[in-house]
Amino acid sequence: MPYGRRLLTGPITSDTSIVQLVEEFLLAYNAARLREACLLMVEKVLQEDVTVGVTISGALTPAGLGRAALVPLIEAGFIDWIVSTGANLYHDMHRTLGFELYQTSPFVDDVELREQKIIRIYDIVFDQEVLLKSDAYLRQVIQGPEFQRPMSTAELHYLIGKYTLERERLLNTGYKSVLSACHEAGVPVYTSSQGDSTIGMNVAALALAGNKLRFDVEADVNETTGIVYDAKKSGGKSAVIILGGGSPKNFALQTEPQIQEVMGIDEKGHDYFIQITDARPDTGGLSGATPSEAVTWGKVNPAQLPDSIVCYLDSTVALPIMTAYVLAKCAPRQKKRLYDRRQSIMEQLQRDYLANRPSDDVEFPVSG
Repeated sequence: MPYGRRLLTGPITSDTSIVQLVEEFLLAYNAARLREACLLMVEKVLQEDVTVGVTISGALTPAGLGRAALVPLIEAGFIDWIVSTGANLYHDMHRTLGFELYQTSPFVDDVELREQKIIRIYDIVFDQEVLLKSDAYLRQVIQGPEFQRPMSTAELHYLIGKYTLERERLLNTGYKSVLSACHEAGVPVYTSSQGDSTIGMNVAALALAGNKLRFDVEADVNETTGIVYDAKKSGGKSAVIILGGGSPKNFALQTEPQIQEVMGIDEKGHDYFIQITDARPDTGGLSGATPSEAVTWGKVNPAQLPDSIVCYLDSTVALPIMTAYVLAKCAPRQKKRLYDRRQSIMEQLQRDYLANRPSDDVEFPVSG
């Protein structure tokens, strides 16, 4: 009978490092899956020839994990492109503007909070004025002349990042938002559900007043697909790290079916797949997104299934541990600055799509 690793450890002490904690004490159940994810990142995902996409859902930035965990990964060159909910990007701006968020009990009286004009995100609270003033700042920014056109969400976020970065420098609080870090690092940030956040709500409201900013959804689909295609065509590999689920998860994963099924270009799927989630496949929460199920869609390379890990754990627990571990184990990578390369990436994708475009010569019966 083959045996795996012997389950015998020493005690955790005051001198136990994050590396020791991960490698010597996370030995079974989802702790072991987290260890495997950390090891996969260090040994394979964070190699120079791998393009790393990260998806962000759930209220991670209100909890402080943008500055604490995501920004250090961006600055180290460990994240090359991002798909995030708009809410994570919007709420990250509050601290950029000098506003405070506070920890509380999740069992407070919400009716009383409403009367006091206090907003709650589970065990995080802040004054309603934070939203109103953040909205006012956002509206002021996106009414600028450079925003008066349709654009991909990567363009929108890159331009907003220029303003958040400058605001952070002026306040000099030491805070840096995800958008600011991505602007500096040339990391494109996409939102898959453009209207499903306060950013989208303010864009929509200003459209009624004549503002010309519009979301270019097709550009988002093509640019994210182009990033993955460029990674593979250049002889490299593609990795996706999924924090939570939701729309960002599928938007990042659908890049491979877009290449293969829709564009007719030969490809095999993402090479590395790490998902941190508390959803379940049997209830539909992980539909199409467990590694083996994703293989059937062409999202994951079947030959790479051993390099696919799902850890059923809260992202707010896993992300700080993963960040601390890889920063301790890996030297910074050279930044790929994919935002700066969007035009050449799109030209390559368009050229190869037109050369491989599937035939639509299929007859369908028409009723009536």
